[in-house]
Amino acid sequence: MAFNDVLEDLLKGVPDYTRFYTVDELDQRSEALAAKYPDAVELVELGASRKGTPIRSLKIGSGEKAALMFGCPHPNEPIGAMMLDYISGRLASDADLRRELDYTWYIIKCIDPDGTRLNEGWFAGPFNIETYVRNFYRPPGYQQVEWTFPIHYKTLNFDRPLPETQCLIKIIDNERPRFMYSLHNAGFGGAYWYITGAVPKLHARFHELAKTRNIPLALGEPEVPYCEKFDDAVFGLFGVKDTYDYYKEHSGVEDPSTMISGGSGSDEYALTAAGTFSLVCELPYYYDPRIEDMKPIDRSRRDSFLARLGESEKHWNYVGEMLARIEPELSISAKDSPFYDAISDNLKHIPASIQAERNWALSAREMERPATGAEDFDNMVIARFYNMLSIGMLLRLVSGELEAAGAGAAGGANSANGANDANDANGAARYAVLEKARAELDEAVARGCSELEKALNYKVVPIADLVRIQLGSGMLLAKHLLGS
Repeated sequence: MAFNDVLEDLLKGVPDYTRFYTVDELDQRSEALAAKYPDAVELVELGASRKGTPIRSLKIGSGEKAALMFGCPHPNEPIGAMMLDYISGRLASDADLRRELDYTWYIIKCIDPDGTRLNEGWFAGPFNIETYVRNFYRPPGYQQVEWTFPIHYKTLNFDRPLPETQCLIKIIDNERPRFMYSLHNAGFGGAYWYITGAVPKLHARFHELAKTRNIPLALGEPEVPYCEKFDDAVFGLFGVKDTYDYYKEHSGVEDPSTMISGGSGSDEYALTAAGTFSLVCELPYYYDPRIEDMKPIDRSRRDSFLARLGESEKHWNYVGEMLARIEPELSISAKDSPFYDAISDNLKHIPASIQAERNWALSAREMERPATGAEDFDNMVIARFYNMLSIGMLLRLVSGELEAAGAGAAGGANSANGANDANDANGAARYAVLEKARAELDEAVARGCSELEKALNYKVVPIADLVRIQLGSGMLLAKHLLGS
C-alpha cells in the first residue's frame, strides 16, 4: 500500500471527539493500551512532575531510528494529546503501520500534567471565548516545559530544567531521536507550521491538510518578527539565542538575559544534542476567515502594528494597576499560586518586549508597505483575544483567594469562615478590596468577551479536524525523514 493510502486511512479513522481528555483519562488509556498490547507497547517511567504526578512514555515499535512526540508542552494546548492518544492506539494495534513508520516511538501524551489540570475547566465546553478565558492557565517562561532546557549563550545562563523537562532530556540524550514533534497549538487564528529546515515538497501538503478541512492558513503577523519564512504559514523554528540577539539589537536593554525568564527550547536543545529534526504545527480552536485576507488596506503595516502595541501597553498597565491594588491583601499561599506567578512574570518582562517590538517596527523597511487585511485583523482583533487571557487568570487568582478563605461563593464576610473575620476591621476591609476586584474583573471578562463575539465571525474547529491536521503533518515529515 502506498504511503498516501496509509495516511488517508489514518486520517479517516480519527474519532468524532466531542471534548478533550483529562490528564487522568490520558493516563488510564495509556495503561490500558500497554496491558492490551504487551508485545508492542511498553510504559516507560521517566520521572515525576513538580507535584509528584508520574510522567511516563509509551514506547512502541523497534525501529533503528527513534521518534519523540509529546503533548501539552504548554498546558492550554491539548490538541496534541488527543492526536497522540489516537496514533498510539493505531501503532500498537497495527504491525504493518509500525513497519511503514519504522521508528521506535516515544510518546508522552501530557508532559505538563499539573498545568494541564488547571485548564480542564474548558475541556468539555461549551467551546466559546468566555469559557476558554475563564478557565485558562499558562505558566511563566521559567515554568514552561518547552522553554526550560539548559542554555549558556553570551550573558544568558539557564541551568534549572524543570523535572518535566528533565524527562524529555533523558529521552533526547539517550535515544537521540531523528524526529521530534512538540505538539503545540494556538488559541485563535489559522494554521501555521514551524520546522527545523525547509522541506519544500511538504509545504503544500501541510497547506492541503488544513484547507481540506476548511481551516485558513495564518497569513497575518508572525509570532515574532525574527523567524525565517519558508513559505506561506511555514516558518523556521527559532530559539532563545535568536530571541536574545533580537532583544540585543532592538530593546535598548544592556543585558538581554534580563528579559528572558526561561531557557532553551526543546528543538534548539535536541538539534544541538542529537541533530534532531523537529516540527511544530500550530492550530486554532477558533478561526475567522479574515486571517488569510491578503488584500492591502488603507494604512501601513507599521501603523497597524504600532496600534496593537499601544493597546497592549494599555492592557498591561491595567493588569499591573489591578495587581498592585490587590497585592497587599493577598495571602502568602496566593502569592505562591500559579496564577500569581504567571501574571507577575509577564508584568516583569512584557513591557520591555513591547518596546523592543516598537523599536523594530519603527526601523524595519518591510513595515512601510500597506498592511494586509490579515495583518490588521491579527493586530486589532486577535491581539485583544490574547490580552483577555491574562484578565481571566487575574480573576482566577482573586476568586481562588476568596474561596480559600471561605468568602467566595458564600458571600464575603457573611460566609461561615468570613463571619469570624467580619469582627475584625482589617479582615473585613481585606475582603471588601478583593470582592470589589473580583466584581470588576468578572465584569471586564464578560464585557471583553462580549465585544470579541461581536467583532469576530468565528467558527469552532471540530477536534477531529485539528487532530487530523496535526497527525497528517507529523506522519508526512516522519516518513520523509526515513528517506523513503
